[in-house]
Amino acid sequence: MSTLDPADWASLRALGHKMLDDMVDHLSNIREQPVWRPIPETVRQSFSAPVPRSGTEVEALYTRFTAEIQPYVTGNLHPRFMGWVHGGGNSVSMLAELLAGAMNANCGGRDHVGIAVERQVIAWAAEMLGMPSRTSGVLLTGSSMANFCAVLCAKHKALGEAGHETGVSGAKLTAYASAGVHRCITGALDMAGFGRATLRKIPVDSYFRMDMDKLRKTIAADRKAGFTPFLIAATAGSVDTGSFDDLNEAADIAATEGAWFHVDGAFGALAAVSPTKRCLTSGLSRADSIAFDFHKWAQVTYSCGCLLVRDPAIHNATFAQPTNYLAAAPRGLAGGFPWPCDLGPDLSRGFSALKIWMTLSAYGTEGLARVVENSCALASRLVAQVQASNRLTLLAPTVLNIVCFGVEGKTNQQIVDLVADLQEEGLFAPSTTVINGRTAIRCAIVNHRTTADDIDALVREVLRRL
Repeated sequence: MSTLDPADWASLRALGHKMLDDMVDHLSNIREQPVWRPIPETVRQSFSAPVPRSGTEVEALYTRFTAEIQPYVTGNLHPRFMGWVHGGGNSVSMLAELLAGAMNANCGGRDHVGIAVERQVIAWAAEMLGMPSRTSGVLLTGSSMANFCAVLCAKHKALGEAGHETGVSGAKLTAYASAGVHRCITGALDMAGFGRATLRKIPVDSYFRMDMDKLRKTIAADRKAGFTPFLIAATAGSVDTGSFDDLNEAADIAATEGAWFHVDGAFGALAAVSPTKRCLTSGLSRADSIAFDFHKWAQVTYSCGCLLVRDPAIHNATFAQPTNYLAAAPRGLAGGFPWPCDLGPDLSRGFSALKIWMTLSAYGTEGLARVVENSCALASRLVAQVQASNRLTLLAPTVLNIVCFGVEGKTNQQIVDLVADLQEEGLFAPSTTVINGRTAIRCAIVNHRTTADDIDALVREVLRRL
Protein backbone atom coordinates (compact mmCIF):
# COMPACT_ATOMS: atom_id res chain seq x y z
CA MET A 1 0.00 0.00 0.00
CA SER A 2 1.19 3.52 -0.77
CA THR A 3 -0.55 5.31 2.09
CA LEU A 4 1.53 6.86 4.85
CA ASP A 5 -1.17 6.22 7.45
CA PRO A 6 -0.22 3.69 10.15
CA ALA A 7 -1.35 0.09 9.93
CA ASP A 8 -2.14 0.28 13.64
CA TRP A 9 -3.82 3.49 14.73
CA ALA A 10 -3.99 2.28 18.33
CA SER A 11 -0.20 2.13 18.61
CA LEU A 12 0.12 5.62 17.13
CA ARG A 13 -2.49 6.90 19.58
CA ALA A 14 -0.55 5.41 22.52
CA LEU A 15 2.71 6.95 21.32
CA GLY A 16 0.99 10.30 20.80
CA HIS A 17 -0.34 10.24 24.36
CA LYS A 18 3.16 9.49 25.63
CA MET A 19 4.62 12.36 23.61
CA LEU A 20 2.03 14.76 24.98
CA ASP A 21 2.58 13.58 28.55
CA ASP A 22 6.33 13.91 28.13
CA MET A 23 6.09 17.43 26.72
CA VAL A 24 3.76 18.57 29.51
CA ASP A 25 6.31 17.17 31.97
CA HIS A 26 9.04 18.99 30.06
CA LEU A 27 7.23 22.32 30.42
CA SER A 28 6.15 21.84 34.00
CA ASN A 29 9.67 20.85 35.10
CA ILE A 30 11.60 23.29 32.95
CA ARG A 31 13.08 25.13 35.95
CA GLU A 32 14.86 21.98 37.14
CA GLN A 33 16.65 21.57 33.80
CA PRO A 34 19.82 23.33 32.60
CA VAL A 35 19.10 26.53 30.72
CA TRP A 36 21.20 25.31 27.79
CA ARG A 37 23.47 22.38 26.98
CA PRO A 38 26.25 22.44 24.38
CA ILE A 39 25.70 19.82 21.68
CA PRO A 40 28.11 16.87 22.11
CA GLU A 41 30.19 16.25 19.02
CA THR A 42 28.78 12.74 18.68
CA VAL A 43 25.26 14.15 18.53
CA ARG A 44 26.29 16.81 16.05
CA GLN A 45 27.87 14.21 13.81
CA SER A 46 24.76 12.03 13.98
CA PHE A 47 22.97 14.71 11.94
CA SER A 48 25.35 14.42 9.02
CA ALA A 49 24.04 11.05 7.80
CA PRO A 50 22.86 10.54 4.21
CA VAL A 51 19.14 10.61 3.44
CA PRO A 52 17.43 7.40 4.63
CA ARG A 53 16.29 5.02 1.92
CA SER A 54 14.11 2.85 4.11
CA GLY A 55 11.89 3.84 7.00
CA THR A 56 12.38 3.67 10.77
CA GLU A 57 9.68 2.89 13.32
CA VAL A 58 8.32 6.10 14.79
CA GLU A 59 8.84 4.77 18.33
CA ALA A 60 12.56 4.56 17.60
CA LEU A 61 12.54 8.06 16.17
CA TYR A 62 10.91 9.39 19.31
CA THR A 63 13.54 7.64 21.43
CA ARG A 64 16.20 9.40 19.40
CA PHE A 65 14.36 12.72 19.77
CA THR A 66 14.39 12.45 23.56
CA ALA A 67 18.09 11.56 23.59
CA GLU A 68 19.57 13.73 20.85
CA ILE A 69 17.20 16.64 20.17
CA GLN A 70 15.15 17.60 23.21
CA PRO A 71 18.14 18.23 25.52
CA TYR A 72 20.00 20.52 23.11
CA VAL A 73 17.51 23.13 21.91
CA THR A 74 17.89 26.90 22.35
CA GLY A 75 16.78 27.04 25.98
CA ASN A 76 14.35 29.94 25.68
CA LEU A 77 11.66 28.01 27.56
CA HIS A 78 13.76 28.36 30.70
CA PRO A 79 13.08 31.26 33.10
CA ARG A 80 16.81 32.01 33.32
CA PHE A 81 17.17 32.48 29.58
CA MET A 82 17.39 36.24 29.23
CA GLY A 83 20.03 37.06 26.66
CA TRP A 84 18.00 37.54 23.51
CA VAL A 85 14.43 38.64 22.90
CA HIS A 86 12.97 35.13 22.70
CA GLY A 87 9.51 34.37 24.01
CA GLY A 88 9.01 31.39 26.31
CA GLY A 89 6.01 29.94 24.48
CA ASN A 90 2.95 28.72 26.34
CA SER A 91 1.15 25.43 26.83
CA VAL A 92 -2.02 26.48 25.00
CA SER A 93 0.01 27.47 21.96
CA MET A 94 1.80 24.11 22.09
CA LEU A 95 -1.54 22.29 21.94
CA ALA A 96 -2.69 24.56 19.12
CA GLU A 97 0.36 23.48 17.13
CA LEU A 98 -0.76 19.88 17.51
CA LEU A 99 -4.25 20.74 16.26
CA ALA A 100 -2.92 22.82 13.37
CA GLY A 101 -0.59 20.00 12.36
CA ALA A 102 -3.48 17.55 12.31
CA MET A 103 -5.55 19.90 10.12
CA ASN A 104 -2.63 20.49 7.70
CA ALA A 105 -4.49 23.48 6.26
CA ASN A 106 -2.90 25.55 3.52
CA CYS A 107 -3.69 29.10 4.58
CA GLY A 108 -2.37 30.76 1.45
CA GLY A 109 -5.92 31.23 0.27
CA ARG A 110 -9.34 29.81 -0.62
CA ASP A 111 -12.48 30.08 1.43
CA HIS A 112 -12.04 28.05 4.61
CA VAL A 113 -12.04 28.69 8.32
CA GLY A 114 -8.25 29.03 8.58
CA ILE A 115 -8.49 32.28 6.62
CA ALA A 116 -11.32 33.51 8.85
CA VAL A 117 -9.23 32.82 11.96
CA GLU A 118 -6.28 34.74 10.50
CA ARG A 119 -8.49 37.71 9.69
CA GLN A 120 -9.75 37.67 13.26
CA VAL A 121 -6.16 37.67 14.54
CA ILE A 122 -5.23 40.58 12.24
CA ALA A 123 -8.25 42.56 13.45
CA TRP A 124 -7.27 41.87 17.06
CA ALA A 125 -3.68 42.92 16.36
CA ALA A 126 -4.85 46.20 14.82
CA GLU A 127 -7.07 46.85 17.83
CA MET A 128 -4.25 46.04 20.28
CA LEU A 129 -1.91 48.51 18.58
CA GLY A 130 -4.48 51.25 18.00
CA MET A 131 -4.68 50.93 14.23
CA PRO A 132 -7.93 51.54 12.29
CA SER A 133 -10.46 48.73 12.03
CA ARG A 134 -9.98 48.55 8.24
CA THR A 135 -6.25 47.83 8.67
CA SER A 136 -4.91 45.06 6.44
CA GLY A 137 -2.37 42.53 7.61
CA VAL A 138 -0.74 39.16 7.16
CA LEU A 139 1.08 36.62 9.31
CA LEU A 140 4.68 35.83 8.40
CA THR A 141 7.60 33.93 9.90
CA GLY A 142 8.83 36.92 11.90
CA SER A 143 9.59 40.62 11.94
CA SER A 144 12.44 40.22 9.47
CA MET A 145 9.95 39.19 6.79
CA ALA A 146 7.37 41.69 8.07
CA ASN A 147 9.87 44.56 7.78
CA PHE A 148 10.83 43.38 4.29
CA CYS A 149 7.20 43.34 3.20
CA ALA A 150 6.70 46.82 4.67
CA VAL A 151 9.60 48.10 2.56
CA LEU A 152 7.92 46.59 -0.50
CA CYS A 153 4.70 48.43 0.39
CA ALA A 154 6.67 51.68 0.68
CA LYS A 155 8.26 50.93 -2.67
CA HIS A 156 4.83 50.49 -4.26
CA LYS A 157 3.64 53.79 -2.84
CA ALA A 158 6.74 55.55 -4.18
CA LEU A 159 6.94 53.93 -7.63
CA GLY A 160 3.47 52.56 -8.31
CA GLU A 161 2.95 49.84 -10.90
CA ALA A 162 6.12 50.88 -12.73
CA GLY A 163 8.12 49.62 -9.79
CA HIS A 164 6.72 46.12 -10.37
CA GLU A 165 7.49 46.18 -14.08
CA THR A 166 10.92 47.80 -14.24
CA GLY A 167 12.13 47.76 -10.64
CA VAL A 168 13.90 50.65 -8.98
CA SER A 169 15.33 51.74 -12.36
CA GLY A 170 17.76 54.26 -10.93
CA ALA A 171 15.18 56.07 -8.82
CA LYS A 172 17.01 58.27 -6.32
CA LEU A 173 15.06 57.20 -3.24
CA THR A 174 16.32 57.35 0.32
CA ALA A 175 15.25 55.69 3.57
CA TYR A 176 15.95 56.67 7.17
CA ALA A 177 16.30 54.88 10.50
CA SER A 178 18.29 55.22 13.70
CA ALA A 179 21.87 54.06 13.98
CA GLY A 180 20.57 51.34 16.30
CA VAL A 181 18.08 49.96 13.80
CA HIS A 182 17.83 46.19 13.50
CA ARG A 183 19.87 44.68 10.70
CA CYS A 184 16.74 43.39 8.98
CA ILE A 185 15.83 46.92 7.84
CA THR A 186 19.13 47.21 6.01
CA GLY A 187 18.61 43.71 4.65
CA ALA A 188 15.08 44.54 3.54
CA LEU A 189 16.30 47.48 1.45
CA ASP A 190 18.96 45.22 -0.05
CA MET A 191 16.47 42.46 -0.91
CA ALA A 192 13.98 44.99 -2.30
CA GLY A 193 16.58 46.11 -4.83
CA PHE A 194 17.39 49.52 -3.38
CA GLY A 195 20.79 48.58 -1.98
CA ARG A 196 22.06 49.06 1.55
CA ALA A 197 23.44 52.53 0.73
CA THR A 198 19.86 53.76 0.35
CA LEU A 199 19.50 53.72 4.16
CA ARG A 200 20.65 56.78 6.05
CA LYS A 201 21.43 55.75 9.63
CA ILE A 202 20.69 58.71 11.86
CA PRO A 203 22.74 59.18 15.06
CA VAL A 204 21.01 58.54 18.38
CA ASP A 205 20.76 60.66 21.51
CA SER A 206 21.84 59.71 25.04
CA TYR A 207 18.70 57.55 25.36
CA PHE A 208 19.57 55.69 22.12
CA ARG A 209 16.64 57.31 20.26
CA MET A 210 16.89 58.59 16.71
CA ASP A 211 17.90 62.26 16.78
CA MET A 212 15.02 63.97 15.02
CA ASP A 213 16.88 67.23 14.36
CA LYS A 214 19.60 65.28 12.59
CA LEU A 215 16.93 63.36 10.70
CA ARG A 216 15.47 66.63 9.40
CA LYS A 217 18.91 67.94 8.42
CA THR A 218 19.81 64.69 6.64
CA ILE A 219 16.55 64.73 4.69
CA ALA A 220 17.09 68.37 3.71
CA ALA A 221 20.60 67.59 2.47
CA ASP A 222 19.33 64.61 0.50
CA ARG A 223 16.59 66.65 -1.15
CA LYS A 224 19.12 69.30 -2.08
CA ALA A 225 21.20 66.55 -3.70
CA GLY A 226 18.23 65.41 -5.77
CA PHE A 227 17.08 62.45 -3.65
CA THR A 228 13.48 61.70 -2.66
CA PRO A 229 12.82 60.37 0.86
CA PHE A 230 10.40 57.46 0.55
CA LEU A 231 10.64 55.67 3.91
CA ILE A 232 11.15 56.56 7.57
CA ALA A 233 11.53 53.44 9.71
CA ALA A 234 11.19 54.18 13.41
CA THR A 235 12.02 51.66 16.12
CA ALA A 236 9.73 50.69 19.00
CA GLY A 237 12.00 48.69 21.28
CA SER A 238 15.55 48.65 19.90
CA VAL A 239 17.40 45.36 19.88
CA ASP A 240 20.32 46.55 22.01
CA THR A 241 18.64 48.63 24.70
CA GLY A 242 14.87 48.52 24.19
CA SER A 243 14.71 52.23 23.39
CA PHE A 244 11.81 53.87 21.56
CA ASP A 245 12.17 56.51 18.89
CA ASP A 246 9.80 59.47 19.21
CA LEU A 247 7.05 57.94 17.07
CA ASN A 248 4.90 61.07 16.93
CA GLU A 249 7.74 63.25 15.73
CA ALA A 250 8.80 60.64 13.20
CA ALA A 251 5.20 60.48 11.96
CA ASP A 252 5.12 64.28 11.61
CA ILE A 253 8.32 64.30 9.57
CA ALA A 254 7.08 61.46 7.35
CA ALA A 255 3.82 63.31 6.72
CA THR A 256 5.67 66.50 5.81
CA GLU A 257 8.00 64.65 3.45
CA GLY A 258 5.33 62.40 1.92
CA ALA A 259 7.31 59.35 3.05
CA TRP A 260 5.98 55.99 4.21
CA PHE A 261 6.04 55.83 8.01
CA HIS A 262 6.98 52.34 9.18
CA VAL A 263 7.54 51.12 12.74
CA ASP A 264 9.72 48.13 13.55
CA GLY A 265 8.03 47.04 16.77
CA ALA A 266 9.35 43.47 16.79
CA PHE A 267 8.77 43.13 20.52
CA GLY A 268 8.25 46.69 21.79
CA ALA A 269 4.99 47.32 19.95
CA LEU A 270 3.22 45.02 22.40
CA ALA A 271 3.96 47.49 25.18
CA ALA A 272 0.75 49.03 23.82
CA VAL A 273 -1.30 46.46 25.79
CA SER A 274 0.25 47.55 29.09
CA PRO A 275 -1.49 50.34 31.04
CA THR A 276 1.84 51.46 32.50
CA LYS A 277 4.01 51.18 29.37
CA ARG A 278 1.71 52.10 26.49
CA CYS A 279 2.80 55.74 26.79
CA LEU A 280 6.02 54.68 25.08
CA THR A 281 4.02 53.66 22.01
CA SER A 282 2.35 57.05 21.51
CA GLY A 283 2.29 57.65 17.76
CA LEU A 284 2.35 53.94 16.90
CA SER A 285 -1.23 54.19 15.65
CA ARG A 286 -0.13 56.75 13.04
CA ALA A 287 2.10 54.26 11.22
CA ASP A 288 1.53 53.27 7.61
CA SER A 289 2.83 49.84 8.60
CA ILE A 290 3.95 48.00 11.73
CA ALA A 291 6.06 44.86 12.01
CA PHE A 292 5.99 42.83 15.22
CA ASP A 293 6.21 39.29 16.53
CA PHE A 294 3.66 37.23 18.40
CA HIS A 295 6.43 34.79 19.35
CA LYS A 296 8.17 37.32 21.60
CA TRP A 297 6.21 39.10 24.35
CA ALA A 298 2.92 37.46 23.34
CA GLN A 299 4.59 34.09 24.12
CA VAL A 300 3.18 32.28 21.07
CA THR A 301 5.30 29.34 19.92
CA TYR A 302 7.77 30.00 17.11
CA SER A 303 7.48 31.22 14.52
CA CYS A 304 4.88 33.90 14.04
CA GLY A 305 5.43 37.47 12.91
CA CYS A 306 2.84 39.98 11.78
CA LEU A 307 2.65 42.89 9.37
CA LEU A 308 -0.10 45.49 9.68
CA VAL A 309 -0.71 47.94 6.82
CA ARG A 310 -2.97 50.96 7.19
CA ASP A 311 -4.06 51.13 3.53
CA PRO A 312 -5.52 47.79 2.33
CA ALA A 313 -5.37 48.92 -1.30
CA ILE A 314 -1.63 49.54 -1.18
CA HIS A 315 -1.08 46.27 0.67
CA ASN A 316 -3.00 44.27 -1.92
CA ALA A 317 -1.47 46.08 -4.90
CA THR A 318 2.03 45.38 -3.56
CA PHE A 319 1.65 41.60 -3.63
CA ALA A 320 -1.38 40.49 -5.67
CA GLN A 321 -0.58 38.68 -8.92
CA PRO A 322 -3.81 37.44 -10.56
CA THR A 323 -3.44 34.21 -12.52
CA ASN A 324 -5.94 31.87 -14.14
CA TYR A 325 -4.95 28.90 -12.01
CA LEU A 326 -5.32 30.89 -8.77
CA ALA A 327 -8.31 33.01 -9.67
CA ALA A 328 -10.70 33.96 -6.89
CA ALA A 329 -14.38 33.25 -7.45
CA PRO A 330 -17.63 34.64 -6.01
CA ARG A 331 -18.60 31.26 -4.56
CA GLY A 332 -17.22 27.82 -3.75
CA LEU A 333 -13.80 26.98 -2.30
CA ALA A 334 -12.16 29.58 -4.54
CA GLY A 335 -14.05 32.37 -2.74
CA GLY A 336 -12.93 34.51 0.15
CA PHE A 337 -10.96 37.24 -1.66
CA PRO A 338 -8.50 38.68 -0.80
CA TRP A 339 -6.38 35.68 0.03
CA PRO A 340 -3.32 35.96 2.27
CA CYS A 341 -1.11 35.13 -0.72
CA ASP A 342 -2.25 38.50 -2.12
CA LEU A 343 -0.87 40.24 0.97
CA GLY A 344 2.58 38.67 1.25
CA PRO A 345 5.14 36.56 -0.62
CA ASP A 346 4.00 33.10 0.52
CA LEU A 347 1.48 30.97 -1.34
CA SER A 348 2.00 27.87 0.79
CA ARG A 349 1.31 28.88 4.39
CA GLY A 350 0.57 26.92 7.54
CA PHE A 351 -2.22 27.55 10.03
CA SER A 352 -0.18 29.89 12.27
CA ALA A 353 -3.24 31.91 13.16
CA LEU A 354 -4.65 29.10 15.29
CA LYS A 355 -1.95 29.29 17.97
CA ILE A 356 -2.34 33.08 18.16
CA TRP A 357 -6.12 32.88 18.30
CA MET A 358 -5.97 30.28 21.06
CA THR A 359 -3.32 32.20 23.03
CA LEU A 360 -5.20 35.51 22.88
CA SER A 361 -8.48 33.77 23.65
CA ALA A 362 -7.00 31.86 26.60
CA TYR A 363 -5.13 34.73 28.27
CA GLY A 364 -6.65 37.92 26.86
CA THR A 365 -4.83 41.21 26.48
CA GLU A 366 -4.93 41.57 30.27
CA GLY A 367 -2.85 38.41 30.61
CA LEU A 368 -0.33 39.66 28.06
CA ALA A 369 -0.22 43.04 29.78
CA ARG A 370 0.74 41.33 33.04
CA VAL A 371 3.61 39.60 31.26
CA VAL A 372 4.82 42.93 29.86
CA GLU A 373 4.56 44.71 33.19
CA ASN A 374 6.21 41.91 35.13
CA SER A 375 9.10 41.79 32.64
CA CYS A 376 9.65 45.53 33.03
CA ALA A 377 9.39 45.33 36.83
CA LEU A 378 12.04 42.60 36.86
CA ALA A 379 14.25 44.75 34.64
CA SER A 380 13.89 47.60 37.14
CA ARG A 381 14.86 45.19 39.91
CA LEU A 382 17.99 44.23 38.00
CA VAL A 383 18.83 47.89 37.39
CA ALA A 384 18.55 48.63 41.12
CA GLN A 385 20.94 45.80 41.98
CA VAL A 386 23.42 46.89 39.33
CA GLN A 387 23.36 50.44 40.64
CA ALA A 388 23.79 49.23 44.22
CA SER A 389 26.98 47.33 43.35
CA ASN A 390 30.42 48.92 43.13
CA ARG A 391 31.49 46.22 40.66
CA LEU A 392 28.66 46.61 38.13
CA THR A 393 27.83 49.63 35.97
CA LEU A 394 24.66 50.39 34.04
CA LEU A 395 25.74 51.17 30.48
CA ALA A 396 22.44 52.31 28.96
CA PRO A 397 19.12 53.66 30.24
CA THR A 398 16.50 50.96 30.79
CA VAL A 399 13.16 52.14 29.46
CA LEU A 400 11.50 48.77 29.10
CA ASN A 401 12.80 45.25 29.73
CA ILE A 402 16.40 45.23 28.50
CA VAL A 403 19.26 45.87 30.91
CA CYS A 404 22.85 46.37 29.73
CA PHE A 405 25.55 46.50 32.36
CA GLY A 406 29.32 46.35 32.49
CA VAL A 407 31.71 44.80 34.97
CA GLU A 408 34.37 47.04 36.48
CA GLY A 409 37.92 45.74 36.37
CA LYS A 410 37.20 43.22 33.61
CA THR A 411 38.33 43.42 30.01
CA ASN A 412 35.86 43.06 27.18
CA GLN A 413 37.11 39.54 26.49
CA GLN A 414 36.81 38.55 30.14
CA ILE A 415 33.16 39.63 30.11
CA VAL A 416 32.52 37.62 26.95
CA ASP A 417 34.11 34.60 28.63
CA LEU A 418 32.10 35.09 31.82
CA VAL A 419 28.84 35.05 29.85
CA ALA A 420 29.92 31.98 27.87
CA ASP A 421 30.77 30.20 31.14
CA LEU A 422 27.30 30.90 32.53
CA GLN A 423 25.74 29.55 29.34
CA GLU A 424 27.89 26.44 29.06
CA GLU A 425 27.31 25.52 32.70
CA GLY A 426 23.57 25.69 32.09
CA LEU A 427 23.02 28.28 34.83
CA PHE A 428 21.92 31.41 32.98
CA ALA A 429 21.79 32.58 29.38
CA PRO A 430 22.39 36.31 29.13
CA SER A 431 24.05 37.66 25.99
CA THR A 432 26.55 40.40 25.25
CA THR A 433 26.48 43.57 23.20
CA VAL A 434 28.70 46.63 22.83
CA ILE A 435 27.60 49.98 24.27
CA ASN A 436 29.82 52.97 23.50
CA GLY A 437 32.79 50.70 22.99
CA ARG A 438 32.31 48.63 26.15
CA THR A 439 31.18 45.03 26.21
CA ALA A 440 27.96 44.75 28.17
CA ILE A 441 26.14 41.85 29.73
CA ARG A 442 22.73 42.16 28.12
CA CYS A 443 19.62 40.80 29.82
CA ALA A 444 16.38 40.87 27.85
CA ILE A 445 13.65 39.80 30.25
CA VAL A 446 10.86 38.41 28.10
CA ASN A 447 9.96 34.98 29.48
CA HIS A 448 6.72 34.82 31.46
CA ARG A 449 8.30 32.23 33.78
CA THR A 450 11.09 34.51 35.02
CA THR A 451 10.77 35.64 38.66
CA ALA A 452 12.51 37.99 41.09
CA ASP A 453 14.47 35.01 42.44
CA ASP A 454 15.98 34.47 38.98
CA ILE A 455 17.12 38.10 38.80
CA ASP A 456 18.64 37.97 42.27
CA ALA A 457 20.39 34.68 41.51
CA LEU A 458 21.91 36.06 38.31
CA VAL A 459 23.42 39.06 40.09
CA ARG A 460 24.76 36.88 42.91
CA GLU A 461 26.38 34.48 40.44
CA VAL A 462 27.98 37.25 38.39
CA LEU A 463 29.39 38.91 41.51
CA ARG A 464 30.59 35.58 42.89
CA ARG A 465 32.76 35.08 39.82
CA LEU A 466 34.48 38.47 39.99
